[in-house]
Amino acid sequence: MSISKDLFTIRGKTALVTGGSRGIGLMIARAYVEAGVKVYITSRKSEACAVAEASLSKLGTCTALPADLSQMGEIDRLVDELTARENVLDVLVNNAGATWGADVDSFPEDGWDKVMDINLKAPFFLTQKLLPLLEAAASEKDPARVINIGSADGLHNSLFKNFSYGPSKAGLHHVTRNLAAHLAARSITVNVIAPGPFATDMMKPMIDRMGGAIVAQVPLNRLGAQDDAAGIAIFLAARASAYITGAVIPVDGGLIAAS
Repeated sequence: MSISKDLFTIRGKTALVTGGSRGIGLMIARAYVEAGVKVYITSRKSEACAVAEASLSKLGTCTALPADLSQMGEIDRLVDELTARENVLDVLVNNAGATWGADVDSFPEDGWDKVMDINLKAPFFLTQKLLPLLEAAASEKDPARVINIGSADGLHNSLFKNFSYGPSKAGLHHVTRNLAAHLAARSITVNVIAPGPFATDMMKPMIDRMGGAIVAQVPLNRLGAQDDAAGIAIFLAARASAYITGAVIPVDGGLIAAS
């Protein structure tokens, strides 16, 4: 039997990438745009969205729909705006995230709630509200895809005092498995990319402060970069991954394997 030539082709699909104006979200959005996907990006800051939209539109099709996904009303508005533009959604990437650092003795309630709302609550409810568009795109041969961006910190204890971040990502990993089981019959797969340390804006303060110690934990001896995010995101959106659901895939240079 010959290998299908379109196993890794995602051209012509439609995707929404949350937190798509910077960091890993921007890396994934760029990969999709370059691969011929019609990409929508969203993030809380409209200016950052506009800058990313302008940059990515030079490479393909990208539209920014700014929204603060920590607010249920904003999730509803985003869904309404997307539904007004599209009849189907092939790929949802739940990437928008937040972190908060403080000593255990002084870690604040708002730091806990902000991280949980963005990292755990928003992906579930955005997925829930986009199910009609995802189902409209889904088929047995090529399911619709929900790709949640978890974290290596949801699989092991972090070096940092981010007491709500790791639990929020561990919760997202488990919600992913739950959703995968419930949505498989509707031809929707749900998987997690669990990045290790990447060279992103969120990581920059930590990299500036202790970059050597961070890289020293990674067996491949480097930080993650554009192609590392692009490769796994394209695979999980392509027909090559049609039989994978409920998986948590570390993209971490061997960090978890060695921890």
